[in-house]
Amino acid sequence: MLGLHLLDFATLAIYLIGIMIAGLWVARKIKNTGDYFMGGRSFGKTFMIMHAFGTGTHTDQAVTVAGASYKLGMAGIWYQWLYLFATPFYWLIAPIWRRLRYLTIADFFEDRFSNSLGYFYALYGLLYFAIQIGIMLLGTGKTASAMTGGAISPEIAIGVMTVLFLSYGLLGGLPAAIITDFIQGIFIIVLSFLLVPFVIDGVGGFTGLHQQVPIEKFSLEAPGDPPAGYDRITPFFIVMVVINALVGIIAQPHHMEIGGAGKTEREARVGFTYGNMIKRLCTVAWAFTGVACIALYPNIDDPEHAFGLASRDLLPIGLVGIMLASMIAAVMSTCDSFMVDGAALFVENFYKPLFKPEADDKHYLTTGRIVALILVIFGIIIALYFTSVVAIIRLSWSLVAFFGIAFWGGILWRRCNAPGAWAGLIVSAFLFAISGQTIINLESLGIYIGGLDWELPYRYVLYIAGGFAALIIVSKLTKPQDKERLDRFYTLLHTPVGQEHKLREAGIKVVLE
Repeated sequence: MLGLHLLDFATLAIYLIGIMIAGLWVARKIKNTGDYFMGGRSFGKTFMIMHAFGTGTHTDQAVTVAGASYKLGMAGIWYQWLYLFATPFYWLIAPIWRRLRYLTIADFFEDRFSNSLGYFYALYGLLYFAIQIGIMLLGTGKTASAMTGGAISPEIAIGVMTVLFLSYGLLGGLPAAIITDFIQGIFIIVLSFLLVPFVIDGVGGFTGLHQQVPIEKFSLEAPGDPPAGYDRITPFFIVMVVINALVGIIAQPHHMEIGGAGKTEREARVGFTYGNMIKRLCTVAWAFTGVACIALYPNIDDPEHAFGLASRDLLPIGLVGIMLASMIAAVMSTCDSFMVDGAALFVENFYKPLFKPEADDKHYLTTGRIVALILVIFGIIIALYFTSVVAIIRLSWSLVAFFGIAFWGGILWRRCNAPGAWAGLIVSAFLFAISGQTIINLESLGIYIGGLDWELPYRYVLYIAGGFAALIIVSKLTKPQDKERLDRFYTLLHTPVGQEHKLREAGIKVVLE
């Protein structure tokens, strides 16, 4: 049945029905946009851990790491371990989102700098969510197709997954996403480790693995010339990837929701830090699976099929269905959150201030659901357009860092102003563009402009240093930010959660205490 044994199909069906029931049950409690977009800031540590883990972990990452490890060896792990050494800093970063008490990251740019920068970030955030949804659907679609021997095409798999998470996500918003993330997080852990003992057995144990796989494939470095589409993994690459991650992590569009949905700052710290640490452990299993597939499948045309092929060929009847359910769980747990976050960006930062500032909350809630649906449609288009998950991931690493430069400037330096933030953003994007292989490629018009063709870590050095330099210089040369705006912002930032009475006494409106 669709390339699956009846028992596997039944396992998959039971999971899908169960998760839909759980999501729809939570949807009954949605009364307003505060509930829909931020869950009323009511979640405790356990749910916040699993939400951070579930939202930040998806099947395309297992596919990417396994594929990269198939090509590069264990060094392929860095395509998701880029945040490994940044993770301890999450303990310090997470309370920033919770203490700011905003609904979206765009609120930060609007409140700290200017309306125009807030609008621009909201546009970027919508594009980011569409791209990320496309990445996840593409990666999972490829794997589902490989596991069923092509009986289910990637396009059909993408369509089925989309219908499933839309069924409860549109109605239940963030609470439905968080509750289902708890269940799906367990499945993601199963996804990560279920295959490991079978690939070890398939290659003849650890002895057989070392006999069949070159010794250099077990190194966390891959300093030689990489295959097309990948990077040389050196200590310098790792250092710069971590620095770039720390610059950009603060400004990722969904992190205001991940850090802001908890009851207090403590829930934000514990949830974001511990949830992501669980992900770091799961990543080891993905990389190990990719290395084992070097021996199992010496001549795979598309390395991103490695994980799915191993699942299909090595797992016994019954476990294939569990693996497929886990993969779907991984993508649904993130797509539902991303579409809600994207809807919040549009409603709060475009629709409400520019078109319907006086509408009732029910109207905004309906609008948010419509926008969520449209966002997912754009994600599907992106999934069908791109062919490589790694290609999209490498692009997304850099895009968020451009805004991270402005975000850190706004948090750490009171003199940082809107022109400086714009300068940091524009200069970093420009330097990133010219340091790549291609700046403009319009084949139909016969126009091609090549770039410097620098390797990725050197591009990071260039645009991070250039972006911060531009931010500082322009901020110094232009008029300071309005003092009243700055006082309001830093009062908000310096007032711990639980002391909102101080904000009200200062005349500052608190959004969803």
